[in-house]
Amino acid sequence: MAVPKKKTSKSKRDKRRATWRHKANVEAQKALSLGKSILTGRSTFVYPSGEEEEEDDD
Repeated sequence: MAVPKKKTSKSKRDKRRATWRHKANVEAQKALSLGKSILTGRSTFVYPSGEEEEEDDD
């Protein structure tokens, strides 16, 4: 027979949401920092250029 689950406390819910938001914020900061460094030309990040992708080997 199905039994209703216990209610999750507000503190547990808030803690889970805070963790999720913190992780999202850290990833957003990393992406913004990488974007800024690429635009300024100080990046060591290697990304493919459009020229290499268009070549065909026949």
